[in-house]
Amino acid sequence: MFKRTPPPALFAFLSSFRSHSSHSPLFTKLPPTSLPLLTHSQHLHSLEKQSQSTIMATTEGSAAGNPHAAGVIYVDGVPTKETRLTLGGAISVSPMAIGTWAWGDSTWGYKPEMFDDLAATWDALQDDSGINFFDTAEVYGRGESERIIGRLLKKSSAEGKPIPIVATKFMPFPWRLRYPTSLLNALKNSMERLGVDVVDLLQIHGPVSLRGIEILGDALAESVKLGLVKSVGVSNYSIDEMVRMHAALAKHGIQLASNQVEFSLLRRHPETSGLIAKCHELGVAVLAYSPLGMGRLSGKYSAENPPPSGRRFSNYPMTELVPLLSVMEKIAKAHDKPMTAVALNYTICKGTIPLGGARNPEQARQNAMALGWRLSDDEMAELDKVAMIGSTGFFWQHA
Repeated sequence: MFKRTPPPALFAFLSSFRSHSSHSPLFTKLPPTSLPLLTHSQHLHSLEKQSQSTIMATTEGSAAGNPHAAGVIYVDGVPTKETRLTLGGAISVSPMAIGTWAWGDSTWGYKPEMFDDLAATWDALQDDSGINFFDTAEVYGRGESERIIGRLLKKSSAEGKPIPIVATKFMPFPWRLRYPTSLLNALKNSMERLGVDVVDLLQIHGPVSLRGIEILGDALAESVKLGLVKSVGVSNYSIDEMVRMHAALAKHGIQLASNQVEFSLLRRHPETSGLIAKCHELGVAVLAYSPLGMGRLSGKYSAENPPPSGRRFSNYPMTELVPLLSVMEKIAKAHDKPMTAVALNYTICKGTIPLGGARNPEQARQNAMALGWRLSDDEMAELDKVAMIGSTGFFWQHA
């Protein structure tokens, strides 16, 4: 069943998931919601009740297997506020997004009194940034990130403002074994927290399920056929895993919309491994999480002022990043942009959609400054020379 056989120590590690108290998304248990859950047979009955025309429209008009029909999935030119990309042939998004792990999660020091700052950030992004795309997950803050976004969506609706695109993620914990029921129940809980009738993009959070990729693919397909989801994606999937999921969805006439991976000047591995190129070949958008190296590329930190502990992605000592940060600073000054904008523009130039974090209006403004210009080929080559390649991990980061 499995392409990778975990060692005995990993089985013991997996068995500890239920009782682990860490705030990491890998270990978080989610609180129950008031939403009634459905049994497997009820899900099947619900699917049978869907009109044939709805299911046929899903399959016959599909972009699956035809990357050109999937739409434009990366920027080939200057990214602007008006630029829109198409994911899965279904949703239209800005060339960069806002990652919201820090919205509601104590890992990032969130406290309820910080909500007003997030609301101001949301307003600033909607007013003039051109960014219409937000990414969250059921495990961020034990669902609090989704609840916060749900409150903000309700606020925008009441104010008559455009409703942005929201992506969320399903965590395939090892104890979630009954599909499609496990996924659909979790999805309905996410929808309740978000306050939506349909999710724009549902992603598998990581390759940690004890069930096969094809089984997860069938569950994702059912969520689309039931009209609960507009598009579906994956995260941290290797080339082989992504290709298998693409094929599994194509059998249902559904295009795999995205693969979300860690990609930045501190981790070029998805590019050097060929994953980005393969995604583009299949019409799969690449969403780049941690494009600022968890703040290390923002210009805020240095060897004398390192970032807080616990920021595990791209966890290089700041002393090793001096050559890279020096080049970034030089380029930033040449363009009169913050270093944040250089880091984000770099990932856009590499054919990805970066998910930059922002917890206040100023950070949102700096992120938005990555739009409206493009690094030159010479600048990209200079940055490549001092960038880090990074590596994969057995358990979580396969890409």
